[in-house]
Amino acid sequence: MTTKRYSSDVLAPDQRQPRRPVSRPVELALGLVVEEVESGYCGAVVRWENGLVVLEDRHGRRRSFPVGPGFWIDGRPVQLTWPARSAQPNPKYTASGSLAGPPQAAQVARASRLWVEGRHDAELIERVWGDDLRHIGVVVEPLNGADHLLDRLEGFGPTADRRLGVLLDHLAAGTKESRLAQAVAASPFGSDVLVLGHRYVDIWQAVSPSALGVSAWPEAPPGTDWKATVCQGLGWPWRRPEDIAQAWRRILGRVSSWRDLDRDFVAQVERLIDFVQEAVTTV
Repeated sequence: MTTKRYSSDVLAPDQRQPRRPVSRPVELALGLVVEEVESGYCGAVVRWENGLVVLEDRHGRRRSFPVGPGFWIDGRPVQLTWPARSAQPNPKYTASGSLAGPPQAAQVARASRLWVEGRHDAELIERVWGDDLRHIGVVVEPLNGADHLLDRLEGFGPTADRRLGVLLDHLAAGTKESRLAQAVAASPFGSDVLVLGHRYVDIWQAVSPSALGVSAWPEAPPGTDWKATVCQGLGWPWRRPEDIAQAWRRILGRVSSWRDLDRDFVAQVERLIDFVQEAVTTV
C-alpha cells in the first residue's frame, strides 16, 4: 500500500501558507498619515515633489521618501500614487505654523475667552493666531489693564466649559502681575482660569529684535516713559501720541508669522489656546 506524500506539482506554492497582503493604491493627500515600512517612520504628508513625498512626525521633524510602495496605513500595505492634477502639491500654513485647512466661515463665538492687557496685545495675537482662533470660535478681549482682573472674573464666571486664558505683561517673580496670578489660582475659579505671561515690560518686546533689523531692544531706565525711550533709541519720532501709534504699526508690520516672535512668548500663547480649546472641544 503506497501513500501520496506530495502534491501533483512539487513546485506549486504551499497552499497552507498565508498569502502576503497586496498593497492597495492610495492617492497622496495633505494630512494623510502613513508609516514607511523599512524605517518605521510615521508622519503626515505635508508635500510631494520630484518623485518624493515629505512626511512630518508629531514632533515637527520631516523626512522624504520615494513615492510608491513600501508604506502602511492602519497596519495594511499601501502604494502611494500621484493625485489628480487639480490637487495642490504644497501645503499652506497659518501664521502660527498650523496646517491651513480649506477656506471656511469663522465659527460662532464660544463661551471660552482669551483676555490680554491691551489693544496692542490683541492685535499681535490676531496677526499670528487669528486664523486658528476663528477656526475654534475663541474671541480675544483686551482688559485695558489688569488691576481689576479679579472683579472681571466674578462677572465672567468661569466654569469647566467656559474657560478663560489670561495673558499678562511683565509676569515675573515679585511683580504686581505675579501676585495677581497667585490670587487667581487661589480663587474659586482657579481650575478654570489659566494666567500666563511674558517677562517684558511691554508687548512690543515680544517681537524679535531681528524682525526690526536690530540686535536688541533699546534699554529704558526705570521711571522713564518706556515706549518713548525705545522709539528714541530706534531713531523714530517719539514726542506725540501719534508717533507712538505709528511706531507700533511699524513694529506690527514686521510680523508675518510666529518666527518673528520671541519663542517663550509663542509657547505661552499656545498653552493658553490649548487650555481654552479643551473646553471648546467638549461642548
